[in-house]
Amino acid sequence: MSGSGGSSQEHPAGSLARLLPYLRPYVKVVALAPLLMVAEVAADLLQPRLMQTIVDTGIANRDMSVVARMGLLMLGLAFLGMLCGLLNTLLIVPMAQGFGADVRGALYRKVQSLSVRNLDSLGTGNLITRLTNDATQVQDALLSLLRICIRAPLTLLGSMVLAVLTCPSLAFILLAVMPVLAFVVFEFFKKSHPMFTRVQDRLDRLNSVTQENIAGVRVVKAFARADYEQSRFQDANRSLTSGTARAMQFTATVMPLMMLVIDAAVAAAIWFGGREVSYGTLKVGQVVAFTNYLQRTLMSLRMVAMVLVRLSRAGASGGRIAEVLNSEPDVQDAPRARTEFSPRGRVGFEHVTFRYKGAQDPALDSISFVAEPGQVLAILGATGSGKSTLVHLITRFYDAESGRVTLDGADVRDLLQTELRRHIGIALQESVLFSGTIRDNIRYGRPEASDGEVMAAARIAQAQGFIAALPDGYDTLLGQRGVNLSGGQKQRIAIARALLVRPAVLILDDSTSSVDVETEARIEKALREAMRSSTSIVIAQRISTVLNADKILVLDGGRLVAEGTHRRLIVESPLYREIYDSQLGDRPPIA
Repeated sequence: MSGSGGSSQEHPAGSLARLLPYLRPYVKVVALAPLLMVAEVAADLLQPRLMQTIVDTGIANRDMSVVARMGLLMLGLAFLGMLCGLLNTLLIVPMAQGFGADVRGALYRKVQSLSVRNLDSLGTGNLITRLTNDATQVQDALLSLLRICIRAPLTLLGSMVLAVLTCPSLAFILLAVMPVLAFVVFEFFKKSHPMFTRVQDRLDRLNSVTQENIAGVRVVKAFARADYEQSRFQDANRSLTSGTARAMQFTATVMPLMMLVIDAAVAAAIWFGGREVSYGTLKVGQVVAFTNYLQRTLMSLRMVAMVLVRLSRAGASGGRIAEVLNSEPDVQDAPRARTEFSPRGRVGFEHVTFRYKGAQDPALDSISFVAEPGQVLAILGATGSGKSTLVHLITRFYDAESGRVTLDGADVRDLLQTELRRHIGIALQESVLFSGTIRDNIRYGRPEASDGEVMAAARIAQAQGFIAALPDGYDTLLGQRGVNLSGGQKQRIAIARALLVRPAVLILDDSTSSVDVETEARIEKALREAMRSSTSIVIAQRISTVLNADKILVLDGGRLVAEGTHRRLIVESPLYREIYDSQLGDRPPIA
């Protein structure tokens, strides 16, 4: 199944069952915890029978030895029940935490394995919710399952049996009340699951709005749109609040109704039991014990209803987690993909067509070209012409709909993805840096690289100067996304990172857009010296960046409309000449 942004509507039990394999490391705890709970429940269920003996034998006959013996036995059983309950809790709490951590780890690994198209469908806010809130809901449900969901059914069954054995003549009260409560619990469970599924969907939206706002805070401030963003957040926040309130109100109305039925049943037991005591057919202790068992029976049903609230939420969360875990990457390795490959860098497109999911028109339409090793290939075109899409097919972020993308004649779909990407260095317009040192960011693709290699890459990217001027140099700590650097500085570090992997193909996707023209020229010169045997593919908005390229591709609406050197295109391509004139005006062509 492919990942999608929609929520799973699977039954909650089925959703949670899909996560059972993550309990395998804790199978001993899972086996022992119910046994401890059985012992705790058994100790608890014996208490009313002992109380019956105290009332009917000890107190009625004024035999204090019976009262003392039974009282001590009650204390002993209470202590045993407490000990078993405590051990149960001490075992299952770390186990539930470990289970939650394992689920989050599996989710994160799955997210890393998904293709870009899968991630586009799921969305960042959606995935954050599943990695955090949904995993926590499932973890908490497991804790409840191993305590209340074992205790409640055992107490329910045991109390019913012992109540009937204690006072068979009052069993009709149970027969009258149990169907009513069972119906209430069933209806509650059936209606609560979709309610909590909607709550999780609304939490997704809130997280998405928050993530977008924080990531784009500079744009928000620059365009004075804080009021608009606050309105968006408030809409999502109110939607979540109202949905959660409706779900909790529904839960709150069920509990008082159940308590009313329970209290009515207890009152009936006392009334009819009292009459039988007056007739001499029952003893006081029997009525006390029956009433106690009746309360335990009905309260255990109430406990089941409370657990079903948590199980319902966990079922919704489990379905959403399972949706991600069951997702298959849109881009997958071939069964016999090549695991060893040493390309020189010849990139070829053979009638390649690609369209994004849900789009009617192709983003690339029958594109064909070749870039030879050592060449600088420049790609030019208006926004939306397909420039970035083209290079994303080289790295297999997406796969072509038709045609072939080749590296040294090999179809990239026949190569192991990790092996393919090991030979490609890429720097994007939006430079993504990670919290850590500048040194660690540069050698992100080659952690084993020496300090000398890191500095050499920084020199080619024209980053050595500003890095050396920093108080801690290469050991300078960067904030999240490199917030303490300028846009141009971040781009130069990203270029150094791409260079350090010694790529056969270097892709620069408008990665010098924030760099001044003089620095860009120095980077271009240094790259030509350093990448003589490799292929460089440069996407640019500034035509000055591509004038000296060995080959220039001009894209328009996803089609390749012109190809050649600057000298040739300035004569033969009206679109290229139009772009040139709009940016450089009447300047003479580069010689």
